[in-house]
Amino acid sequence: MSFTQSLVILLALIAASSFFSMAEIALAASRRVRLRQMADDGDPRADTVLHVQEQPGYYFTAVQIGQNAVAILGGIVGEGSLTPYIADALYWIDNPVVLRHLSAALSFIAIISAFILLSDLLPKRIGMSQPEKFAVRLIRPMQACVALLKPIVWFYSRITDLVLRVSGMPAQRDDRVTPDDILSLAEAGAQSGLLARNEQRVIENVFELDSITVASAMSTRDRIAWFNIDDSDTIIRARITEQPYSTYPVVQDDLDHVIGYVDAKDLFQRALKNEPINLRDPALLHKVLVVPAQVTLAEVLDQFRQVHEDFAVVVNEYSMVVGVVTLNDVMSTVMGDLVAMDEEEMIVRRDDNSWLIDGITPIGDVERALGIDTLPDEDSYETLAGFLMVMLRRIPKRTDTVTVGNFTFEVMDVDSYRIDQVMVTRKTPAVE
Repeated sequence: MSFTQSLVILLALIAASSFFSMAEIALAASRRVRLRQMADDGDPRADTVLHVQEQPGYYFTAVQIGQNAVAILGGIVGEGSLTPYIADALYWIDNPVVLRHLSAALSFIAIISAFILLSDLLPKRIGMSQPEKFAVRLIRPMQACVALLKPIVWFYSRITDLVLRVSGMPAQRDDRVTPDDILSLAEAGAQSGLLARNEQRVIENVFELDSITVASAMSTRDRIAWFNIDDSDTIIRARITEQPYSTYPVVQDDLDHVIGYVDAKDLFQRALKNEPINLRDPALLHKVLVVPAQVTLAEVLDQFRQVHEDFAVVVNEYSMVVGVVTLNDVMSTVMGDLVAMDEEEMIVRRDDNSWLIDGITPIGDVERALGIDTLPDEDSYETLAGFLMVMLRRIPKRTDTVTVGNFTFEVMDVDSYRIDQVMVTRKTPAVE
């Protein structure tokens, strides 16, 4: 066999091995979501690939049979064909034994290198770049190979299935998409520039709703505008002018006895029509949803959906009202920086290593802002003020400080035992 003939046969074997390598990696790396989209767009080959992914045993068996057969043939053809020509090139070596062994070794290295580079590494790199595209292009030729090798494929597939059953290993891949998968894709999209960082943060916030308590989104007790059931028309009109909100709780005597709520639009309609406003009117007073402070935002959304409301009163374990939450509050938590907030921010970053934080800020928000995993005795408090009280074992005073790890918390302002502002300073700058 001439050198040209040997070279043509080797190139043909390398091309066949490249085909099997690319077919293997393309099927394994193809994403079902993308394939489903291609199938919906009218490509029947994508639907075929999806079916093969569900039962890939015969497919991969045919790939391995083809790759191994080609590799064996390549070794036989290459070593027998290239060794004489390499020996001729090494004519200056006088020792025939050394020449024979060295020629065989160089022939072996050349064949192995060609197969590794051209039939394994290169096709797999190409197949990984666009797996769905190559999977649909190669599925029909691979089905022909499976049909051609069906008896052998059936035999080895049955042996493989038996081994998997005996060992207890799964025979099918798990294509379930988990929240971690989605978050990883969002992070990859943000790093590549295809997804804005704010959009990535929105996706993360959606998956955090089941871990963030309602305290992180609610308006706290001292910021609630409410009416007493016996308030006069004059008082009601004055309050909605001074404190314009969309919803107002209605109480009996004090805030801890909420009996319902009124919608601002109903009040405005009566005010514009110069009609008297009486909170005992059943047409104005609505039944209020009450939720415990320990529930998550995901649970609050579920309760909003069940009762068809978008407003709830939040109470603690002693049935004391600690705040109110609206659907807009939850959505603002999800949207983050994409929406503009008219209210003063509870956490203001002064520079890279210091923050000015309101004392009633939920401790979870403080931890996220500072990049802290947990704080000491975290189950004993819900707000930054509660954290300082637990650490100091008394009511904090102005200039009191608490140091935890790399952070120092200094009380800046106290108003009637209420901690208004806390300065948090990072002692050692964070390493980027």
